Formats: sequence, C-alpha cells, structure tokens
Amino acid sequence: MPHFSHTVRDEIAVLTMNSGENRFNPEFLAEISTVMDAIEASDARVLVVTSAHPRVFSNGIDLDWVLPVLRKRDVEAFHAYLTLMRTLMRRLTLFPMPTIAAVNGHAFAGGAVLACCFDFRFMQTGHGYFCLPEVDLGVPFLPGMIAVLKKAMPLAVLEELQYAGTRLKAEECAARGIVHTACTPDELLERAMAFAMSLRKRRDVIAEMKRVMHAEVIRAIDVEDMEKIEAGWHEWFMNVPV
Repeated sequence: MPHFSHTVRDEIAVLTMNSGENRFNPEFLAEISTVMDAIEASDARVLVVTSAHPRVFSNGIDLDWVLPVLRKRDVEAFHAYLTLMRTLMRRLTLFPMPTIAAVNGHAFAGGAVLACCFDFRFMQTGHGYFCLPEVDLGVPFLPGMIAVLKKAMPLAVLEELQYAGTRLKAEECAARGIVHTACTPDELLERAMAFAMSLRKRRDVIAEMKRVMHAEVIRAIDVEDMEKIEAGWHEWFMNVPV
C-alpha cells in the first residue's frame, strides 16, 4: 500500500495517510511533499487530511529513525531531516487553500503539531488523545513548533499541555478551543467534508490572508528555528528513553 493516497472531488482534496502510525521519517516527509504538489496542481480549493490507521492520526517524530542517527553523531543527516519536517510545517501553514485535519485517533507530540498546522481540526470521540509529551521525553519544542501550536489554541491551554503533558480527549479539545468539532467516528469525515464545502474560496485570496496572518509563525520557522538548531538542539535527544 502506498504511504499516501488522495482524491479530488467537487474541488475538495482528501489526502489519506497510510503509513501506519504516520511517524515522520525522511521517506514519509518526502512522499507527502510529492502528494501535496499534485493537490496544489489540481483544481482543489480545500484540503482534508485524515489517517487510514484505526486509532492513530500521527505519532510525530520517528524516534526509531532519529535516535540511531544521532547516536552515530550524524548531525548532518539529522539537520537534513529537520529541514524536511520544517518545510512540511511551513507549507501546511501557508497552503493556498483552507485545510482541515480529520483527526481520527491519537495526535501525539509532532503529530499534534502537525494537526495544528491545519486551519481547522475535527476530532473523533471514543478513542484517541491529543497530547504533547515532550516534557516527559525531555525534548523542548523548536520555536516554529511553538508558534504553530499557539496559532491553534489559547495560550493557557498550551501551557498546561506543555508543562503537564496532559492527554485530552476530543470533547475536551473542543471545549478548550483546540478542535473545531468533536464528533463520532462514523460522522468524522462526513462532518469535515460538509464544512469543507463552505470553504471553497479563491485560492489567491486565501493564500494572501495566510501570508499576512501567519507571518510570525513563518518567521519562527525560518529564522528562530535555525538559531536553535545551529546552537545544538539535537543534544536534547541524547537522553530520550528508548
């Protein structure tokens, strides 16, 4: 099965992640970029992204790939990987059409950050948590990741999630302003698609709105991230429990 599949119908692109827990490794990041190229070249005006995994939207950074690379002290390979990851965050934040994450299971760590790159989040009830466990892993977020999270939720909510590592269910995410709608698994994609129908606007207008509205997010990704990376951000991973 390919790692990604997509369809475009009625000007709505639906991208499905088929890569197990959809962890970020170089292959995943390169392939999703190719699929997004195809969607951007289509007549789509809205992007909806979900996962084929029955219980996981995305579990973020692939530590099974990252940790061996860093333990070999291959910092150059890790920096190339970070470039791919930051490029995806940047591209999703500025994607020239409204974007919706149909979160059908766990969104942990980088997977939660990925969900927050989207303009809107719908999350299914019943199973699946939204969680930022980095405080327990011992790896603080890069500035660009923090900026993405801050655009998606109130600061007080982000502080609790970061400092306590709290796990939130879909209903709690909706109550705290992290997701637009919490709905049953059977309704998730249907509700997201119905909302997408109302978002089929001019792509050039949406693109310009995002460039202005998210200028601080993009500065954090482009400038502040590089300062942290060059200062040795990779060292935080050296004590991550295996």
